[in-house]
Amino acid sequence: MKKTSVLLLPGLLEDADAFAHQVAGLAEIADVRVADLTRSESMGDLARDALAQAPSREFALAGHSMGGYVALEILRQAPERIRALALLNTNARPDSAESTENRKRLMALAERDFEAAVATLLERQVIPAHLADPAITATITQMAQSVGHEAFARQQKAIIGRIDSRPYLAKIRCPTLVVAARGDLIMPLDVLQELADGIPGAKLEIVEESGHMATLEQPEAVTQALHMWLSGEPRQGPDVVGGPRRPAPT
Repeated sequence: MKKTSVLLLPGLLEDADAFAHQVAGLAEIADVRVADLTRSESMGDLARDALAQAPSREFALAGHSMGGYVALEILRQAPERIRALALLNTNARPDSAESTENRKRLMALAERDFEAAVATLLERQVIPAHLADPAITATITQMAQSVGHEAFARQQKAIIGRIDSRPYLAKIRCPTLVVAARGDLIMPLDVLQELADGIPGAKLEIVEESGHMATLEQPEAVTQALHMWLSGEPRQGPDVVGGPRRPAPT
């Protein structure tokens, strides 16, 4: 069976480790790459960076959080290259004034004390039960340290400057999966529902017992959703998936 080419787009302060379970779990049906989104400070440039790292032919595209913003920009720049789209824990809205001020405060803190900024973010990224899971928190912290405070500032500037993607959603024609997490404090369920409602034919999956970092908090559930997205199995309405977390394959 010919494998599908897939490009995964990490979120803020994330690298390929955010998708370790998904890369392993999709290997039988997909050739998966994870893009580096640390080099630029605008959504347009981040999208161009991602496209430069993408397979030369048509490919499936999945983005988590900030990666979802980049994915929507890619759909505007090169819609003919995208055969399927998955948007995880993200939204189509522009940055609110309140969010922008919070980002600026966090950027200032990161300049003084990057570890404190990472710890502040972590408190909202996962559900309380997973704050006590050293495997999850260590992965998030290590990814942040790998990305670093300079790339963090560039990413935050890109996020602040992003446009309102909602008027463009109706133009998306590829099969689309939207993944929400019930306990996500950063991307509440209503904004994911809005995202799915705006894209013709989009399917919404709801992951239980997870916060914003669903790929790490409920890796099997997210991998299962992406597997069904790529394999083309029909889905009916919002599906609720998730449960006790088990370790990623080694």
